[in-house]
Amino acid sequence: MKSQIANLVSTALNQLAQDAVLGVEEIKTPAVERTRDSAHGDFATNAAMINTKAADMKPRDLAEKIVAALPESAQIQKVEIAGPGFINFYLAADAYHVVVPQILEQTRDYGRSDLGRGKKIQVEFVSANPTGPLHVGHGRGAAYGAVVADLLQAVGFEVHREYYVNDAGRQMNILATSVWLRYLELAGEGLAFPSNGYKGDYIWDIAAALHREHGDDYRHSTEAVFAGVAADEPDGGDKEAHIDMLVEHCKALLGDNRYRYVFELALNTILDDIRDDLENFGIIYEEWYSERSLVESGAVNKAIERLRQAGHVYEEKGALWFRSTSFGDEKDRVVVRDNGQPTYFASDIAYHMDKLERGFDRVIDIWGADHHGYVPRVKAALAALGDDASKLDVLLVQFAILYRGGEKLAMSTRSGEFVTLRQLRKEVGRDAARFFYVMRKCEQHLDFDLDLAKSQSSDNPVYYVQYAHARICAVLRQASGKNVAVTPTPGQTNLQYLTEKHELALLKNLSRYPEVVESAALNEEPHQLTHYLRDLANDFHAYYNAHQFLVDDAALRDARIKLILATREVLRNGLNLVGVSAPETM
Repeated sequence: MKSQIANLVSTALNQLAQDAVLGVEEIKTPAVERTRDSAHGDFATNAAMINTKAADMKPRDLAEKIVAALPESAQIQKVEIAGPGFINFYLAADAYHVVVPQILEQTRDYGRSDLGRGKKIQVEFVSANPTGPLHVGHGRGAAYGAVVADLLQAVGFEVHREYYVNDAGRQMNILATSVWLRYLELAGEGLAFPSNGYKGDYIWDIAAALHREHGDDYRHSTEAVFAGVAADEPDGGDKEAHIDMLVEHCKALLGDNRYRYVFELALNTILDDIRDDLENFGIIYEEWYSERSLVESGAVNKAIERLRQAGHVYEEKGALWFRSTSFGDEKDRVVVRDNGQPTYFASDIAYHMDKLERGFDRVIDIWGADHHGYVPRVKAALAALGDDASKLDVLLVQFAILYRGGEKLAMSTRSGEFVTLRQLRKEVGRDAARFFYVMRKCEQHLDFDLDLAKSQSSDNPVYYVQYAHARICAVLRQASGKNVAVTPTPGQTNLQYLTEKHELALLKNLSRYPEVVESAALNEEPHQLTHYLRDLANDFHAYYNAHQFLVDDAALRDARIKLILATREVLRNGLNLVGVSAPETM
């Protein structure tokens, strides 16, 4: 309905342009929105207010001309001018009937559009360091990123989902060293595990696999490992210096080949685990992009050289610095350390340079909220490279805080004290996890109530929505058991019998679905869709409790069956976009 009214308004404005009331090139595209108060009609437009200068007349005077130029429409009962010049549209009683056959004909395609046709968008999300299993914090970014990508695809964009694998750098070296030290313990060496090492049980599992396959082949004495190593923090030392020296000893004692084997074993074990976790969470990527490939392909050196040639880098104290303050960053950033090694930031510059070189019209990065300070420097680097930094959107996702029995659960990745995404999925199920994760704006904190997510009650939003779908399926099974035909008649036949307030509420809400999908996609706000699904489910449950569907009157029964079939289709479409199943029984 919204698009149809927008077309009527557009036709009227073009007619006024032909009549020389408006200049064709001066016409501004108006907004058409649903009214919040039904007393002001069903839809309203600001067409007169935003085009008043082009017409050189008062908004209300222009509004009168627009209304007079509107084409006739059987779906419009009346049009009124309100306030400073708003035009309010009141729909005819049967205007929403058209939505039912539209849904039943389009089925899975209802709500989809070609708005973004011909445009390519890359969505990079999760991209957690492969230093441990995915935890519940990563899960929120995963669910949010997946739904944003699916919504954009639903409105016609070509979407490329990507995971950036941080398989190079210091944290990966700390991971490999942590695995080797646990291996030494399994081999019989007594040692004090570094306070800044990775301590989760998964480190023991990888170390055990290394020990089972190679026995004592990788064993060195504790004395050799810790000889000359700076004191750790518990002993009054610097934990960062301590772990860095252990990494160097690990490399030296194992040699290149054996160190690389431990490194790859740790990386691949964890990365395989992450892939499996995400696939079981309903998330599939078009590409897993390796950070190491940027170094090996020369992309990092290329990016640094481009910055150098543009005069945006300088040397100081043996390091190479990017002059990011010239582009709005709070301070300059190191791109090559004094030891000649590129920084993680250098790799990130090269990665984003590569993204734009691949021809994406828009690039969306979905990061944890703790990376907010990183946004200005990445945009600064793109601007310094001469690229269009406006093509990059960074969406920040706040952490999810778990509660069980009203108590907050502790989380610490480095110490290994955290709830994994796999554990969450097993406890509450994939559907509840996916739905709960996207019920709030990404920048808002999310309190995840485990007890609520598992409950079978109307207070549990995902259960409430799924139950509406299952109830409709149950009605259809009842009809089959009674040998009552539920094959709908064509078109709008019999829909004039849908006059009850619950029926009108459902019809109006069903017509909103394409608008919600479009708005949720363009604003990267999946919560708009979950809120809509709850509203639609609520309208159906109210209808179910107030009326019978399998009535004796064949015409009324047909109308009501068509209405609930349309409702079932929209519930299923919406749940699928959120990554949630639409069960037929519950």
